[in-house]
Amino acid sequence: MSSLIEQAAQRLAQIRDAGIAVPDVGSGAAGTDRVESATGVDVGQSRASAPLPPADQPGPASQLSKAIELDLESLAKSGYLVPAAPRSHIADQFRVIKRPLIANAIGKGVAKVNHGNLIMTTSAMPGEGKSFTSINLAMSIASELDHTVMLVDADVARPSLLKKLGLPETQGLLDLLEGKAEMSDVLMRTNIDKLTILPSGRPHPKSTELLASDAMRQLLNDMATRYPDRIIIFDSPPLLLTTESRVLASQMGQVVLVVQAGKTLQADVQHALSTIESCPIRLLLLNKTRSESQGAYGYGYGYGYGYGYGDGYGYGSGDASPQHADVNAAAAR
Repeated sequence: MSSLIEQAAQRLAQIRDAGIAVPDVGSGAAGTDRVESATGVDVGQSRASAPLPPADQPGPASQLSKAIELDLESLAKSGYLVPAAPRSHIADQFRVIKRPLIANAIGKGVAKVNHGNLIMTTSAMPGEGKSFTSINLAMSIASELDHTVMLVDADVARPSLLKKLGLPETQGLLDLLEGKAEMSDVLMRTNIDKLTILPSGRPHPKSTELLASDAMRQLLNDMATRYPDRIIIFDSPPLLLTTESRVLASQMGQVVLVVQAGKTLQADVQHALSTIESCPIRLLLLNKTRSESQGAYGYGYGYGYGYGYGDGYGYGSGDASPQHADVNAAAAR
């Protein structure tokens, strides 16, 4: 501390020698030397006297995640489940879909799952609605009274979440893993009370290696255990095009595989599932089906491997527009 005081005193002397008037500085209370620089920064305060934030409260403002505003009206028009939206068929379907995921996340499922609150959303091939599903699943969970949710753009090869949410590209997960940013630099607090967003970050030639690194394992463990009420949704790349999602799946507690009705080949689904056999819970979600009475309670849900590949699920029919998509789910364990 004395060296800081001496440096500040020398700086003050240099400023005075330059002809700049600087007020005299006295000493602090209780014998604590206090020297204030010309910028107003107190460099002589005793560390013991500096107040610390309570353990359950955020630290200094510089350590808080940045706040961003989502255009909720625009998102609602695009078919996303924003707060205060009227009850809808798709909102009810996501209520059904999220319930077993939440049960597994908090250890109240069929069997307790390690890192059950880490949920990866993926697909076999591109264009099957995984990002649409990720966002709506996160928003649906954010409406829960007892849980918060973090939405992570883990599609590091072709990130799209920020664009879909109307936000500019910025630092994120890869920058965090490289040690070029802190969590407070990259995490976004949204105007949806219980939803935070972690972008993918700047593209990196060794993104697969970063996701398989010890730094990633440590980060995931910290994310899974730091807040017991938090559920983390990872929007990841398609399983059959890249290796990043396969690496990520090995560290997840649950995987949601989105299958587009009338488009995804059953062989591709089976191949995709075979690449993530290490994940304890795999849930199949059939997207873009049409019920006979659109808007009624026509969703389907059930357990059992392969359940959902038949006429009862509308496989082979579909509306390509997300805002009119019918979403059905079947879990495979």
